Amino acid sequence: MTGFGSVAQFLARLILGIIFIAHGWQKLVTQGMDATKVAFGPAGMDVPYPDLAAYYATWVELVGGILLILGLLLPIVATLLIADMIGAIVFVHWDAGFWNTDSGYEWPLALIAGLLAVGFTSAGRAAADSYLLRRRRRRTEVV
Repeated sequence: MTGFGSVAQFLARLILGIIFIAHGWQKLVTQGMDATKVAFGPAGMDVPYPDLAAYYATWVELVGGILLILGLLLPIVATLLIADMIGAIVFVHWDAGFWNTDSGYEWPLALIAGLLAVGFTSAGRAAADSYLLRRRRRRTEVV
């Protein structure tokens, strides 16, 4: 991928990364993990295994957002974040319907679309994966 495609890919990863970092940071620091676990629990969103789900969502969003920006392990990161968003849709947003203004699943669905676009296509030159894969290809060609 060259030219604007590589820049567009980086900008998409940067925007998605910032969004996920902000949400992970919110859970970890702004609200705190104790409040996040309560929000995920029976008194809040009633997510199954609320403590585990709270830790998963917090860390996959925070670390995953950083890795998206770096362009590192993109298919794995995208898969983990898509699982996070599917959980949000199923356990939090589905009953509210489609529209984001009604707390529906429109927003997490849009994030899934973005993750599919950056996680399972060519990463572009501004991604660590591009350099790692290039190095791996060179090694296998030499052997």
